Amino acid sequence: MAVSAQIAVYPLRQERLTPTIVAVQDALRDRGLTIHSGPMSTYVVGDDQAVFASIQDAFARASSIGHVVLTVTLSNACPIPD
Repeated sequence: MAVSAQIAVYPLRQERLTPTIVAVQDALRDRGLTIHSGPMSTYVVGDDQAVFASIQDAFARASSIGHVVLTVTLSNACPIPD
């Protein structure tokens, strides 16, 4: 089943935010997902197995850098962004 996910990562008490954000985006790409970066979140569409696995990997990678909050909104009905 195809699903879409909007993912936002919030690095906590980290001097640099970019490494955590890049780690999350790399985890998504490594599962073969095409990311659509926005100013506040990253959007992906793909097979549900790939999306869920990438979210788990993304949280693990981000957590290895420091404390984070990761929010995810999932849908099986939202269109792909332009």
